[in-house]
Amino acid sequence: MHPQALLEAATELVHRLLRFEDPADRVVADFFRESRSLGVRERHVLADTAYAVLRQLLLFRHLAQSGRGETERRVAILGWQGNAGFLRAALDADELAWLERCHAVDRAALPEALRHNLPETIAARMQALLGDEFWPWVESIGESAPLDLRVNVARASRDEVIARLRGDGVEAGPTRYSPFGVRVVGKPALQRHGVISEGLVEVQDEGSQLLALLTGARRGEMVVDFCAGSGGKTLALGAQMRGTGRLYAFDVSGHRLAALRPRLARSGLSNVYPIQIAHERDDRIKRLAGKIDRVLVDAPCSGLGTLRRHPDLKWRQGAEAIEGLVAKQALILAAAARLLKPGGRLVYATCSPLVEEDEDIAAAFDAAHAEQFDRLPVLDLLRRAQVEEAETLVSGNDLRLWTHRHGSDGFFAAAWQRRAA
Repeated sequence: MHPQALLEAATELVHRLLRFEDPADRVVADFFRESRSLGVRERHVLADTAYAVLRQLLLFRHLAQSGRGETERRVAILGWQGNAGFLRAALDADELAWLERCHAVDRAALPEALRHNLPETIAARMQALLGDEFWPWVESIGESAPLDLRVNVARASRDEVIARLRGDGVEAGPTRYSPFGVRVVGKPALQRHGVISEGLVEVQDEGSQLLALLTGARRGEMVVDFCAGSGGKTLALGAQMRGTGRLYAFDVSGHRLAALRPRLARSGLSNVYPIQIAHERDDRIKRLAGKIDRVLVDAPCSGLGTLRRHPDLKWRQGAEAIEGLVAKQALILAAAARLLKPGGRLVYATCSPLVEEDEDIAAAFDAAHAEQFDRLPVLDLLRRAQVEEAETLVSGNDLRLWTHRHGSDGFFAAAWQRRAA
């Protein structure tokens, strides 16, 4: 594609993204479906440019003010992630001079808001939470996430998967904490690689893998993944169960559950039952009350622990939206708790760093269910699951993962056991 045409495509994609009408990954996917003439490399450049813009939007908008022409074009130029010479071929003399001036700006001397590129409400919360670790966290979420894989232990060992990837020239090694995780270096195209097509691995962030391990699903049990989404943790739970027992994958979105089906077919699991529900009070949930051994609730949340992957969330999650999520989280957790039999385990998790979505929800559940549930020390559960360096992953009784500390997405998790009758 001609340099000018590719820059025009990047400009149009940025224009669509900055409406913030839909999640960024959906906007990018829709754009590529419409633009069938784009090659693989061109798609990579456009996607990487789009996400670079979302990560540094405040800074790019500030610098764009000094140039001429369409703002989205200038923002796309600043976020360009392709070949620099290719970009320069698409620019006129004025744009080249403006870009050189932008590159000469001492970014360390800019105001804080232009360095952290966060809405002020989020920045203030995170500075209060992290103190001196705020800027290392900002740096970590400004990078793209690595590619983590979870080995399907029913079909292969981690060593076998790593050896196979390395044999094909893919640089890979074990994850730091998860005993079933593999981290791949760079961005190799693995979609058609045998380790995926044969169901030996699934793409899953290391932190997400730890949530499934906390649940501790066993052979022959009845287990519920209460907010299953597209089923990453469902498949991890099913592998723990070695395909035995019954594993229910509940979600309100039929579209997300549909994405589970091809992954389920690859995995070889036959004990998974995807079920679309209307809400947390659905009759199909009520029928299982008191019958379930393990329940994982990866609750709908602000998603601010996943800003490396979804940088648009910081611009799409306002204070009112978070308040609504907190109310929903409490209702979902209470409904999920009713499923458990005596001795059953409940795990509540979010990919949010915000106390109101995490510790506050857990504390409210403790207060409301003090005579029914006992809080479990997450450290003990991690050690039983053979998680490496488990003591570095906990805060009090809970799991607390930070991108800048642990190299994973940011997660919180608390666990309980239902008391015997």
